[in-house]
Amino acid sequence: MKMKTKLSILIVLALIFSGCEDILSPASENNRELTDIYDDAAFAEGLLLNGYLRLPVNGYSFNDVATDDAVSNDNTNNYRLMATGKWSALNNPVDQWTGAYASIQYLNTILAETDKVNWATTGDNVNEMFNDRAKGEAYGLRAIFMYYLLQAHAGYGSGGELLGVPIITEPLTSESDFSIPRNTFEECIQQIYSDIALAESYLPLDFEDVADSMLIPEKYRSITTLSDYNRVFGEFNRQRLTRRIIKGYKAMASLLAASPAYSEGSTVTWADAANHAGEVLDLIGGINGLAQRGNTWYSRANASEINGLALGSNPSEILWRTNVSENTDWESDNYPPTLYGKGRVNPTQNLVDAFPMANGLPINDPASGYDPSNPYENRDPRLNLYIVVNGAGMGPGNSTIYTSVGRTDDGINNIATSTRTGYYMRKLLREDVNLNPASTTAQKHYRARVRYTELFLAYAEAANEAWGPDGSGIHGFTAREVIAAIRQRAGISQPDTYLQSISGTEQMRALIQNERRLELCFEGFRFWDLRRWKKDISAPAKGVTITADNQYNVSSVENRQYQNYMYYGPLPYNEVLNWGITQNAGW
Repeated sequence: MKMKTKLSILIVLALIFSGCEDILSPASENNRELTDIYDDAAFAEGLLLNGYLRLPVNGYSFNDVATDDAVSNDNTNNYRLMATGKWSALNNPVDQWTGAYASIQYLNTILAETDKVNWATTGDNVNEMFNDRAKGEAYGLRAIFMYYLLQAHAGYGSGGELLGVPIITEPLTSESDFSIPRNTFEECIQQIYSDIALAESYLPLDFEDVADSMLIPEKYRSITTLSDYNRVFGEFNRQRLTRRIIKGYKAMASLLAASPAYSEGSTVTWADAANHAGEVLDLIGGINGLAQRGNTWYSRANASEINGLALGSNPSEILWRTNVSENTDWESDNYPPTLYGKGRVNPTQNLVDAFPMANGLPINDPASGYDPSNPYENRDPRLNLYIVVNGAGMGPGNSTIYTSVGRTDDGINNIATSTRTGYYMRKLLREDVNLNPASTTAQKHYRARVRYTELFLAYAEAANEAWGPDGSGIHGFTAREVIAAIRQRAGISQPDTYLQSISGTEQMRALIQNERRLELCFEGFRFWDLRRWKKDISAPAKGVTITADNQYNVSSVENRQYQNYMYYGPLPYNEVLNWGITQNAGW
């Protein structure tokens, strides 16, 4: 590893033993030793919780701005700079190296020491269960961070081998040898699988109270009571890592490894990826478990569901989420100016054109009924759910938003906070948030870390590649059936004749990739998907200018300055400079 990583680890070590008061509950003299965790379970817990605190999915990055799906009106936006030629090993907005390795250092420390920690004073049985839970969470979190490291930093070195990142499974000290070479991509994937297997051996499927001692796992049944078991593994601990969640990450890692950008350096097959996603979906009944409100899980239409979340429970769409918080942050950044917002994320014409008609046909199909002079009429209902088009209503009073030239401050390029593309983002926003300074109203939000729709789409993609559109493997449902259920939920007219006309893996692949683009837009997937698919990453971002006489003129808004080697991101410059670690080709 390089100097930056060494410094990061030394900082982590300093934090562990200096004792940040809000995280690690230090003694009053603010001078801790590692051995203090043995009799201070809160201190030990602090090491573990640092893994949760650094998860990159704790908030939305809106890296869609670096793709053909969106641009930003903020000149200083890091993803805007990245997409327009400023991406380098010194300036990498999607870097995961420092944060992930800092977390892994905490997790390795707790794994090395947890057997010595007095987790509870009420009996050996409770101590054993707390210890097992800590191990399961630490192994699982370590696998998750390895996944994000591979996504951001795996790539081909100058020797032509697909490389991952250094595998570190022991805590480092200031005396450690930091010249750790990169492992192969395959070795890193197998390390993820190994850590996930260990996590699954310790964690419950879900943190839920049990009412019958026969529901206690056999390994604990003879040594504990219902109350003690529920204390450790009960519903109070919801939103901590579970076996169900870690299975979801196994599916994500497998999808990454089977994808075109990585498959030559991996033994993971499309069938593996489909089966790993299928294992999670089988737990909710397969296609029957697709949440019927899964495409509006964030909105005021689901306000009662969001407001009613208690004790860490999840809506049926959500596998894992952050805590609920009441704020106006996303609306303040993304409402149009007339609603007192900054209009930061502007969907592109590229993305708008990806939405089919309500009959399911692409807009470039002559039979679709698309009218270029009335382009938003009879479109897939998801277009208006996710994007604000000219003349649409938005906000607490359903105010009409005009993006046409000069009509209001919402008009294209009218002021600094106006849209640059002719569109505003609607998805993820609670439109019952009021930003009027005279009557501001906040609402509850949460970030979905993992949604079941993501896993349904992963299954469809992998199943189609492994068995074709109508092959089901061992799970009893096909790629076509998954896409049919998602499109029917979206409001595509039934019967879906376009889907029925799809034949062969290649045609289904194109449809699945487009459905993934629509369903997961603005949630941080497009940037990574284009790269793992090795699809065009340099398409210009387009917008529409609507004139006073209702003419629609489409033009390029922002060129993308990507090169082919940028399918794989760089390692940090200092890692290469100071310690000679192999950089990905081209950087």
